Amino acid sequence: MPGDHYPERVSDATEVARRCAEAMYARDRVAQDLGMRIAEVAPGRARLRMTLGDTMVNGFGIAHGGYLFLLADSAFAYACNTHGAVTVAASADVVFIAPARSGDVLEATAVERTRYGRSGVYDVTVRRVPDGEVIAEFRGGSRTRDERVLKEGAPDGSVRDEGVIGDGPAEPR
Repeated sequence: MPGDHYPERVSDATEVARRCAEAMYARDRVAQDLGMRIAEVAPGRARLRMTLGDTMVNGFGIAHGGYLFLLADSAFAYACNTHGAVTVAASADVVFIAPARSGDVLEATAVERTRYGRSGVYDVTVRRVPDGEVIAEFRGGSRTRDERVLKEGAPDGSVRDEGVIGDGPAEPR
């Protein structure tokens, strides 16, 4: 199926996290269309960047809360899928703390707080780069499904590897 990724068996947790993020990003039209970049990924952790564009501000000239939530929710999604099992949001809450404006580069850092059985809790901090001012705080609850992010057994053992993880530019499209 197009978009599926079939790696050779991977045992290193950091490598699993990286491959899961790359596989997700390949299918994540929202992240791609908004110019999000995965700056870092590790087991239970993800850091995404996005530059606010002119179409992302509200009538007061500040970032629309929906875009801040979207960035935080995306970092949450990448963090909770780093273990290899498909994991989705069960709940989410956000607190908007400071305004952001068009042209600001925002960075969302998601950190796993706990996992038990199929449930998990993740905290995400959205900061402005480079001054580090906190723009929003997000908490997400996750639920793990009986599916795998990475599909094993493709004839060629291929996985997409186009260097989507790193501190490259985060430009809106």
